[in-house]
Amino acid sequence: MALAGLLGPAAAPASGGQEVVEEIVALVNADIITLSDYRQMFELRIAQLRAEQLPPGEYDKAYESVKKGLLEYMITEMLLLQKAEELGLNVGEQIKGMIQKIKEDNNLATDADLRRAVEQQGLPYEVWLKQYEEGMMREGVLYTEVARAIVLDDAEIVQYYKKNPAEFTMPTEYKLTAVYLAAETRSAEENEALKAAVDAKLKGGASFADTAAELSDPPMKDAKGELGTFKHGELDQTLEAAVEKLKAGDTSAWVSTKNGWYLLQLTEKKESALRTFDEARKEVEDKLYNQKRAVKSEEYIKKLREQSYVKILKPDPLEK
Repeated sequence: MALAGLLGPAAAPASGGQEVVEEIVALVNADIITLSDYRQMFELRIAQLRAEQLPPGEYDKAYESVKKGLLEYMITEMLLLQKAEELGLNVGEQIKGMIQKIKEDNNLATDADLRRAVEQQGLPYEVWLKQYEEGMMREGVLYTEVARAIVLDDAEIVQYYKKNPAEFTMPTEYKLTAVYLAAETRSAEENEALKAAVDAKLKGGASFADTAAELSDPPMKDAKGELGTFKHGELDQTLEAAVEKLKAGDTSAWVSTKNGWYLLQLTEKKESALRTFDEARKEVEDKLYNQKRAVKSEEYIKKLREQSYVKILKPDPLEK
């Protein structure tokens, strides 16, 4: 919104020739943030927060974080948009490409289909499109003014790889089959008898898969014992403790968990291994680039703020 020389409440025409007075929250160069602007953004952020269904304690913390930081966020967003306009950035072609990709990804044949899909989410299409366009313009500023000047040299890439081997070490991976007996479907005595029957079949030469298909409870019964492939740390701790002791082809003792009993067979094991520099190089480059971009973007925004006229008239906009 243009300031038009106003330093107090903003006046906007209403039906019947009357004027609606808007309280100004902040002045940002020649633009303003009104109380209704702030409330609209606040309500949007809180709706997004509710959709995450966080536990009460985490929700309260996130709510306070939004309330504390939203005005500064809106000021920064406005400064970047003003800079985009100053630089004459045009994102029309990028918007067309973005719309086409969204339609393809969501099997939407026409622009009208996309409009309907957006508005079914409760957001007017024009508002959604404007948000995307302005977001691209802000990203364009940060790319033009910051990102494209970032350079990585080979020495720092190699040094980071050597200093942080844990980041590039592939964890041990286990491929497992299992016989599973649910604890709640039968008595302890019945489970003991069934465990003995499983052991006898395997000792007699029956295949693990056939035994699981015959004697397991769901879901192992239907899967013929195929439990899946797991990286170190992904399995239930009790099961992983049993698996760690096995070699490929070995079968564990029966393992008791809160859900029931498992007999595990390790069909394949890939040991932990450090990826080569060539394998990890792209990941290192991306990490270093993103770190530099974050730092330099923060520095750029701080400088942009210092060079701008920003006056906060209502530090706590929701305060009565």
